[in-house]
Amino acid sequence: MDITAQELNRATLGRQLLLGREVMEAGEAVRRVVALQAQHAASPYVALWNRLAGFAPAELDTAFAGREVVKATLMRITLHAVHADDYQVFREAMQQTLYASRLGYRFAAAGLTPADGEALVPELLDFADRPRTAAEMQDWLAEQVGAERKAGAWWGLKAYAPLLHVPTGGPWSFGPRSSFVAARTGPVPGGRETATEALRHLVLRYLAGFGPASVADVAQFAMVQRAPVRRALLALGDGVEQLRGPDGTLLYDVPGASRPPADTPAPPRLMAMWDSVLLAHADRSRVIPPAYRRLVIRANGDVLPTLLVDGRVAGVWRAVDGGIEATAFHDLPSAAWDGLAAEAVSLSALLAGRDTEVYRRYHHWWPKLPDGRVRLLKG
Repeated sequence: MDITAQELNRATLGRQLLLGREVMEAGEAVRRVVALQAQHAASPYVALWNRLAGFAPAELDTAFAGREVVKATLMRITLHAVHADDYQVFREAMQQTLYASRLGYRFAAAGLTPADGEALVPELLDFADRPRTAAEMQDWLAEQVGAERKAGAWWGLKAYAPLLHVPTGGPWSFGPRSSFVAARTGPVPGGRETATEALRHLVLRYLAGFGPASVADVAQFAMVQRAPVRRALLALGDGVEQLRGPDGTLLYDVPGASRPPADTPAPPRLMAMWDSVLLAHADRSRVIPPAYRRLVIRANGDVLPTLLVDGRVAGVWRAVDGGIEATAFHDLPSAAWDGLAAEAVSLSALLAGRDTEVYRRYHHWWPKLPDGRVRLLKG
């Protein structure tokens, strides 16, 4: 079966709840969309506002406080918010990636070995049996490995060890000073077999939330090598179906998953920084036109808040005094501007009780953008 680029776009938007806001609890929505990138504390909130009808940020506050939704280093070795039921299996699937990336480099430069890391993890988790600040964690590590090595040790272990970020208050649950608590879900006996089964589970969850997708897409999402992804897909057998993408690439999907028609309307959206739908595929042209990729994904990895028009990135936005400043990279029809203006009213209401100039520290990117069609959408 063949699938067009437009059908791929609509399939992913539908699964990401971006073809129409749905009535759903915050925790269940996080489960449905698989994972929300959470480098910036506000982004999971803006992401759910884009996806849920009548979203109240207090719902996500409660989900974080009760650990129904947890924040931790996972896919692509970045902070994600995921449903608590998914955390352990996602982490098991990521175990080798976390091991290779975090028990080397600065950890090794501090004179520590992977064996040192493995030995430190159980004791670190015992210490973090209740919330601990980053400073407390580093002080503890200084006692174990010496003050001169604590920074390198913490750099590796804060991502490698199964630690959850603890809500610390502030407008978006998590403030600039992080606190951590043990998740108690470290490497599980069973070794490679356990990791293999976990990867199969992650592949199916990914396809359900972002598919149809290629081997390269799955590998990009999780930062797992392509060979084990291929093996996982092969082992799934009839648990996945195969399609051919617009360029002939072999794609996989969950049997029976929704794939809306190509002409399904996609309403305008004001997407969060680092929204997962922008980063979940190796071929990002599904949502980001190639000409705009370098504009919205900066060289240092920052992913700007974007305008989504007819299902694809059409520009960027930022919160300013008086409303939402929208910069379109090409001419937009009046209906699109009207839709974005309505979204700006709703977003401004969300931000009013939290942070009216959200993402302001990233405004330095705007002078580096090309001239665009700029409008202040009043909240």
